[in-house]
Amino acid sequence: MGSRISRRRRMSSQEESDRDQANSNSRPSGTATGTGTNAEGSSSRPAAGSASGNTSSSSRRILQRSSDGGWVSVSLERTSDEEPELDLTTILRFLIQRSENESGQVRVVRSRELGLSGLFGDDSGDEDDDDDFVPAARDPQCNTASYTNCCHDIEPDTNGLDKHDLKGEILTASGRRPTAQRPQKNSSFIDMLNKREIGMLKHLHFTSGDRSEMSTGFIPNCMERVASYHHKAFCGQFSQSGDVFITACQDQNIRIYDTTGNRFRQLKGVAARDVGWSVVDTAFSPDGNFVIYSSWSEFVHMVNVYGAQETHVALDLCPMDRRFCVFSLKFSEDNKEILCGANDRCAYVYDRERGERTLRVEAHEDDVNCIAFADCSSYILYSGGDDGLVKVWDRRTLSESYPKPIGVLAGHSDGITHIDSKGDGRYLISNSKDQTIKLWDIRRFSSDDAQEQTRRAVANQSWDYRWQGVPRRSQRKQQLLGDSSLMTYRGHCVLHTLIRAYFSPLFTTGQRYIITGCATGSFIVYDILTGKKVAKHKQHKSCVRDVAWHPYDNVIMTSSWDGKVGRWYYKRSEPDLVETSVSGDEGNTDTTSNTETHPQRTSGLRDRLRSALGSRSSHE
Repeated sequence: MGSRISRRRRMSSQEESDRDQANSNSRPSGTATGTGTNAEGSSSRPAAGSASGNTSSSSRRILQRSSDGGWVSVSLERTSDEEPELDLTTILRFLIQRSENESGQVRVVRSRELGLSGLFGDDSGDEDDDDDFVPAARDPQCNTASYTNCCHDIEPDTNGLDKHDLKGEILTASGRRPTAQRPQKNSSFIDMLNKREIGMLKHLHFTSGDRSEMSTGFIPNCMERVASYHHKAFCGQFSQSGDVFITACQDQNIRIYDTTGNRFRQLKGVAARDVGWSVVDTAFSPDGNFVIYSSWSEFVHMVNVYGAQETHVALDLCPMDRRFCVFSLKFSEDNKEILCGANDRCAYVYDRERGERTLRVEAHEDDVNCIAFADCSSYILYSGGDDGLVKVWDRRTLSESYPKPIGVLAGHSDGITHIDSKGDGRYLISNSKDQTIKLWDIRRFSSDDAQEQTRRAVANQSWDYRWQGVPRRSQRKQQLLGDSSLMTYRGHCVLHTLIRAYFSPLFTTGQRYIITGCATGSFIVYDILTGKKVAKHKQHKSCVRDVAWHPYDNVIMTSSWDGKVGRWYYKRSEPDLVETSVSGDEGNTDTTSNTETHPQRTSGLRDRLRSALGSRSSHE
């Protein structure tokens, strides 16, 4: 080859032999391109740094993750002007093969991405600001310190939501709409307790709106570590009752915990079967008796939660692709069906009673990353994919031969990582690699032109979110033509993996918030109506992939790639509880804690809050 590889450390004779063998490979004809995989391991569009037979620069740097955990810089330099191009495909194949053997990673970066321009030369000739990246951390899976400057929307555009009927619904459910009995919504927690005692609230117990209003002053802000693993935690979810919590880890184990009565005690551990890369998603059955999970396998597995004898059943989806993975799965509300979204661009429905797959629909033009039921009827389905579109389907009119959605929601400029239904059959949210969350009303579908705008924007993306920083163009506040979303939320980082976002619980918050994980190791809470961040708390050292807000208690769980599972609760910071306001729209309270703590719980405050909110069993 007409290129020379110079390392920053001495190579062993075996490494030199491997290099010579890689360099002696025949050069493939045509333009060299590299195809990346998404964070769950699936094939996706070509990665930005790996398609490089045609480059204008005379040198590039490659970082290889060594076995001791450090990063090794590899410089690729042209030594002959007669060679038309560098054969980067062969070099990358060699490095990726070595990294797989050493359980490491390979990245192609620019000098200025690591601040090494003075060491390796000046890259200032490239003036395409749109392709510049926010500096990425040296270790894309552990150190996230460089991602703290997420694109924050100081003044969110609320015009689409201000005149919509959803605003009134949320105000009523969260206790913020003034009434004849309480025209002034500016009460403290103690003030509301006193009014109830003397009968000024016209009833002997707090309404659901009262409970939601009080809870706004007690968003969990303090974490205690309740579980620690040696591998990345991918999933962490509560059952519908909140009595059981499940985690899925890259060590191929599923752990089920008892969370009743403020406990966190492991009930059982399940050794997952047919696991490739990691367990990617889990879901509880509505009755809480079973758990399903998926990985790189043509089977979805189901296991019982209770009982000494383990029931472990493999459900065959019979896909047409050999390399197959279900990225998202859900139980229907009647417990009879399982809905799946997979990397073969299809959505699947498995019938538990018949014991077979009953539907396979080609739903998107790329990976189907997320699916959801619209409500408890199980007739309306949502799906989101790497094509940047959210699609709405009606089971009653759906067929494999004619897979036509009843509507499409367009407005994102990159792939969808997660969707969550509000549960009323009307509203949903979608999290995206374009670093935004969008709120949708399925009565407002997007036009064909808007869908084409989204397809074009996604096709123009040239970065790989698994290991690159966020492109500067993604940090700009911009809206695609025809965007039919009600609201857009900015201020979190979607990198490395399919980060989840959810509506907050109805019982304690009136669903007035959106909670999401973040690549910075934080969880973030947005106010749905104002679009502003009302909380951002960080205790993890790596990406928080999944978050779970307890359906009835004031507890938030975070599952992170640092192998930690955190339980968040409210800890009073001010000595005077009377000054804790529970009304009004919160501003941007971006508080970040940089050291992990294990403080003692403020049990008195917790007990008073529980007493005020009322017993869960009396309201179920």
